[in-house]
Amino acid sequence: MKSVTVSIIVRALNEEQWLDGALDSCRRQILDSEIDLELVLVDSGSTDRTLDIAKKHACQIFHIKKSEFTFGRSLNIGCDGSTGDILVFISAHCVPDNNHWLQNLITPLQTGVCDYVYGRQIGHKTVTRFSENEVFAHYFGEESELKQDGFFCNNANSAITRAVWKKHRFDETVTGLEDMVLAKAIVNDGGQIGYVADATVVHIHEESLQQVRRRYYREALTVRDIMPEVHFNVFDLIRCYLAGVFHDLDQARHSKVFFKEAKGILGFRFMQFWGTYRGHNEHRTLSRVQKEGYYYPKPQRGRTPPQPTPQIGQQRPARQEADISR
Repeated sequence: MKSVTVSIIVRALNEEQWLDGALDSCRRQILDSEIDLELVLVDSGSTDRTLDIAKKHACQIFHIKKSEFTFGRSLNIGCDGSTGDILVFISAHCVPDNNHWLQNLITPLQTGVCDYVYGRQIGHKTVTRFSENEVFAHYFGEESELKQDGFFCNNANSAITRAVWKKHRFDETVTGLEDMVLAKAIVNDGGQIGYVADATVVHIHEESLQQVRRRYYREALTVRDIMPEVHFNVFDLIRCYLAGVFHDLDQARHSKVFFKEAKGILGFRFMQFWGTYRGHNEHRTLSRVQKEGYYYPKPQRGRTPPQPTPQIGQQRPARQEADISR
């Protein structure tokens, strides 16, 4: 049987905190005997130990200037520089949950069932905000959906065949959701997007509330282009904020962490929907300085990372709104 090369492509900027664990888990994947594995890192100016860690794990390393960075452009650079027949994308702060993650993720591509797939994401037991766990639970359920309707996808944990990527490539102009822009093009061309529930990563977000707002703002700018029929007015802001808060507080009450999590729930949900509202309703072009502020938020310092232990919450399969992050 002809061997197949799988390239795992990681975007990075000062990701030393979790990158070693992520790459180590990638290297420990159990794969079919005919599969060769390649690790690729696209760095946009790291000043910490990110590059040393990448070299330790024998990554192919490519560089992109901050002034030239977009999510789509960095991924295209990694894809162009890789040799894989299958291209896998994982966030530098996502850690595969087990040694079968990769094989499970790529099998629907090998069998021709799907053209572009994404896997499950769960939050970290101690680091992830309570409401972020609820967002993960909403979008990434326990059941696979290989014949998914629509073009929801998420590049924090995804894979595509080189042939399909080469035909469409990532849009290098959008400020976020480059995965959904590509997925929409694939679906419009008759292709199939699939969700693989048993390909799980622990997605570790360590963001300030301002960073949460910027993330949802960036993605809302792209939603306006790929889903122009979707509008988000002030009444939607109020409605979604109240619905999110009431849901999370109820979940926190059942989990017996109501008083511990209430303040964080109020803050996260406000920034989530305030950012979404601003992104949908502002009409202006981002300057270079503003773009760098959205792509390169100031990191939190002085934190010692706990070990990446998964926390699996109640799952809900609906994946309809486009408000999930990298």
